[in-house]
Amino acid sequence: MTVTQSPAAPQAGPILELDDLGVVFTTESGEVPAVRGVSLHVEPGETLALVGESGSGKSTIALAAMGLLTGNARATGSAVIAGTQVVGARESDLAALRGRTASMVFQEPATALDPLTRVGRQIAEVIRNHREISAKEAAAEAVALLRRVGIPEPERRATAYPFQLSGGQRQRVVIAMAIANNPALLIADEPTTALDVTVQAEILDLLRRLAAETGTGVLLVTHNMGVVADFADRVAVMYRGEIVETGPVEDVLLRPSHEYTRRLLAAVPRLSVAEADKTAPSATDAAPGTEPVAELRDVSVVFGRGKNAVRALDGVSLAVHAGQTLGLVGESGSGKSTASRVALGLIAPTSGTVSLFGTDLGRARSRARRALRAGIGVVLQDPVASLDARMTVGECVAEPLRVHRRGLSAKDRRSKVAAILDRVRLPRELADRAPRELSGGQRQRVSLARALVLEPRLLVADEPTSALDVSVQQAVLEVISELQDELGFACLFVSHDLAVVQHFAQRVVVLRGGRIQEQGPTGQTLLHPETDYTRGLLAAVPVPDPVVQRGRRAERLAALTAGRTEAQA
Repeated sequence: MTVTQSPAAPQAGPILELDDLGVVFTTESGEVPAVRGVSLHVEPGETLALVGESGSGKSTIALAAMGLLTGNARATGSAVIAGTQVVGARESDLAALRGRTASMVFQEPATALDPLTRVGRQIAEVIRNHREISAKEAAAEAVALLRRVGIPEPERRATAYPFQLSGGQRQRVVIAMAIANNPALLIADEPTTALDVTVQAEILDLLRRLAAETGTGVLLVTHNMGVVADFADRVAVMYRGEIVETGPVEDVLLRPSHEYTRRLLAAVPRLSVAEADKTAPSATDAAPGTEPVAELRDVSVVFGRGKNAVRALDGVSLAVHAGQTLGLVGESGSGKSTASRVALGLIAPTSGTVSLFGTDLGRARSRARRALRAGIGVVLQDPVASLDARMTVGECVAEPLRVHRRGLSAKDRRSKVAAILDRVRLPRELADRAPRELSGGQRQRVSLARALVLEPRLLVADEPTSALDVSVQQAVLEVISELQDELGFACLFVSHDLAVVQHFAQRVVVLRGGRIQEQGPTGQTLLHPETDYTRGLLAAVPVPDPVVQRGRRAERLAALTAGRTEAQA
């Protein structure tokens, strides 16, 4: 028998109320104030979006509200959840509050899930931590929760480990855990940042439905203004630890009163529906007859054998030329990252050919392949993972020089490092600091400097800006564009952000299930798509205008309903 808990009881007042909240971190160099005098509230059934740049204090507020600040942090003021004071509360009282009255959804589900425990068991454990219920009943509820959050075949998926699920499915599991005890407050910290646009739309639909059904209040921490327009009732804008503007979503996004809010909105890349010649990047396709910098010809990649074989790419042909940016787009699992790794020579194709700088990679011997790779720079989504924490910034940037330019003296390496830091708009003195001491945007520019220090002919950028706030994202993309104009390298740009691709790439390839759905000049393909799949991707992109987004969401849901009806017929 499955026990279903009733929705959270309506609150007489705000479910979350912060009053003059302050947070100070104690560091080796002294005390650093992160949040100053913040007051806000969330009503039952309401979504309040907390927005601002990296370092503005958004996530610190979310952690403070849950009593999850690190040991070197000191909170002052008041944070009350459903009548319980969090600031200064005992850990036992907070443990009873978390997961029952208030729950949190984190940005990266991989850090929130135990990789060695089946997902059904993890959900059941959350249930049994707060309710007197048998293991059998908790397991049944876990399956019901997986079904509720849209996981296909929930009985089978409950026995899966996190690594056996897609990114979107893992995020749904985290949401299932967060709502397992029908909390009155849900704090969601960047819950859709790493998801493709269709999965993001589904997650937002799910959260919207849950809030409506249960009266749950939601505090949404995000840098995605399209998500804010799509999901929030009210918005609070943070700048340097303080709230500088708050109000209904339409007022803040369409009629911002603070200069910082206006600058933040101006940096948002917007998916355009204007004429192609007004929105596509100015660069044109390479002239006929020019040799591609990188080319895949009828490439297929199959992982595994027999019944377990997975065809990651199926007959993919694409090319990128000098001075050109080719965007690879599609849902998770479409083959974007696999295609980029094939181009890098990191994955050997099962069939087809790959050429780099006119050389067939399949026939190149180890020494020749190493020489080819010296002409490639790579920028990954997570700069923390790509930079060695034991090295200084200067050592990280200089590492490709030590590997591929062994004849350079230490003095010459330092000179080249200083020059490339200048090019990516970073102060030279950062060379002596550790990557952990830099902001997210600075670390990503260090990754870019490392990728470009050898002045490569090809830059492969795999989701390089998805985790960055809009103003930092704009700065990083501007740097890449300026350096591409200066150095003339080709760029293979993998992204799920179609608005960024529309403004940044000259050509685009749309992948689905390892196959190319369509490709062509960006202005044509993303403004006048030929396939329903591409049209569906574009319809799922939220735009930072709540009025327009409301209409787009209604059209998308109507199209989905019509599609299901047609399929059933």
